[in-house]
Amino acid sequence: MKRAIRKTMEYPHPPSRVWAALTDAEALAAWLMPNDFAPRVGHRFSLRADPAPGFDGVVRCQVLELDPPTRMVWSWAGGNIDTVVRFELAAAGDGTRLTVEQTGFDGLGPVLTSLILQAGMAKLYGARLPAVLDRLRRNAPLAPPPSRPDRRSLGQGLEHLIARLAARFGPGKERK
Repeated sequence: MKRAIRKTMEYPHPPSRVWAALTDAEALAAWLMPNDFAPRVGHRFSLRADPAPGFDGVVRCQVLELDPPTRMVWSWAGGNIDTVVRFELAAAGDGTRLTVEQTGFDGLGPVLTSLILQAGMAKLYGARLPAVLDRLRRNAPLAPPPSRPDRRSLGQGLEHLIARLAARFGPGKERK
């Protein structure tokens, strides 16, 4: 069983600003996770979150590709996943279209993890990243994200996961 997750959003900000939010360690920490990122091919870095069952709280990454300001690719390994994340930017009218794709979820555990990560993408790319982009536009200080997970969002993610599993593997469903 293999799976990929993908999210495309449009932001009313120029590609240079969206690129800055993706490649500046302080901006990245404000919407994603604390990190030691540097925009350099081959750079190994970590993203840090609160530990959870089966996850030590560290995502080990490496910059695999960098084509400013249109494309960046990272390896992403933590817990039970070893995946690749692609960020692609394109001008969209007066703003930017950002497509994020994470591939390499292979096996039941990683596929379940992908469903949880996908549920969190709406908050990351629909609320946290836009807030950082707005602060960058105003040259306002960047604040780090909350260190504790939003339990309501986690609960909604788990409810979504259970519903998807029930739809796929519930009574009368054959495994593919």
